[in-house]
Formats: sequence, C-alpha cells, structure tokens
Amino acid sequence: MSISQIWVASSSDNYDELNTIEAGWVIGTGDPRTRFFIYWTSDGYRSTGCKNFDCPGFVQVSRMAAIGSVLEPISNYDGKQIFINVTIDQHKESGEWWLTFQNEAIGYWPNSIFTRLGNGANSLCWGGEIVNDEPNGHHSETQMGSGHFPDEGYTKSSCFTNVMYKDDSKTFKDADNLTTYVTKPLCYDIKVVNDNTAGQGTHFFYGGPGYSDQCPN
Repeated sequence: MSISQIWVASSSDNYDELNTIEAGWVIGTGDPRTRFFIYWTSDGYRSTGCKNFDCPGFVQVSRMAAIGSVLEPISNYDGKQIFINVTIDQHKESGEWWLTFQNEAIGYWPNSIFTRLGNGANSLCWGGEIVNDEPNGHHSETQMGSGHFPDEGYTKSSCFTNVMYKDDSKTFKDADNLTTYVTKPLCYDIKVVNDNTAGQGTHFFYGGPGYSDQCPN
C-alpha cells in the first residue's frame, strides 16, 4: 500500500489521545488504481475512526467527488502533471472540519466525534507513507509517489505544491520552515523547496522506488 496525504492532528503525550483527520490518495494492495480517500480517528487508531465510509463520522454534502473513487487522469513521468487541490479547514462557528476537493466543499467531520480537535490542531503534516511487510525477507518493492527520488525534480518526482495553513485569524499562509521526517532515506526521501517565486508556494518533492541494492531492508 502506498499513500500520499495530509494529516491534521492534535495530540498529547498519550498516543491513545491522538486525533487525526486525513485525506489524500492511496494505491491499495491488489488494486493498481489511484483512489481518493479520507480517514479519521480520535483515540490513536485504537477503536474509533475509519477510512472513507467504513463507519459513521464523515458527512458528505456534495456529489462532485465520490470518496474512494478512482482519480483519473494521473501524472505521467516526465510528461503532463495532474494536481488535486485538497483543503481541510475548521469552521470557526460550528467547529466542523470541512473537506474541500478541487475547490468544492465535499463534506465535513462533526466536531463531536473528536476529543482534541475542538479548537484547531497542533500538528499539520504532508507527505507519503508505505506499508512495508518485508516480503521475502527484504524491504517492500512498493513505490512511494512516482517511484523516483526527489532529486529528479519536477515532472519526474512526485510533489506537494502550495503547502499552506490557516492562522488564528483564518488567513492562509505559506507553511515555511517545514521539518522533514524520513525513516528510510535509502528507499524514499524528501526535498523541501522554500522558493515560492514560481507560483508553487512552499512545495516539496518526495518518494522513491523501495527495494533496491541500496535499500535492502
């Protein structure tokens, strides 16, 4: 499984109190197609929350995008690039967390299903992850992003562009000075670009091929 997503989270020193709202795209095991997905939890993934509509929680109000649907078309390596615009934003009056896809309000997560997201989040993350079950005793061959390292740059490596957040006054701002977190740099990596003069705002390239001679485990 390969995932690229946004995490909106609030946590404490107790991981069981972790609250997250997540949205992005996923390629699942046995399904080569790229799908739009959402997720939420209010207790560190223990017993609450789920993906898409596998449990009550997310309330869809628009049919413009089907949660769990295939995303088409997708980017081509060294060719045309396709972008999706995803925003997760808390409404100040109701506390509801609204999901916007391609500038269309799709639906919301009620504030009542969370324990620590009543008044904003204390952590925002963007990036990719894969499931590494070490088949055949070595690292998974699962690719992240386009399957190419970030040093290859635009049209070759996957990227997030216009990475932004809303401050206390509900004003969008570029997410400057991002902190990177990479667990397997020989398998997958990330490169943040703070130069926003090209109209892409704060952006980063990420991904990699997975198992290789330089990424054995």
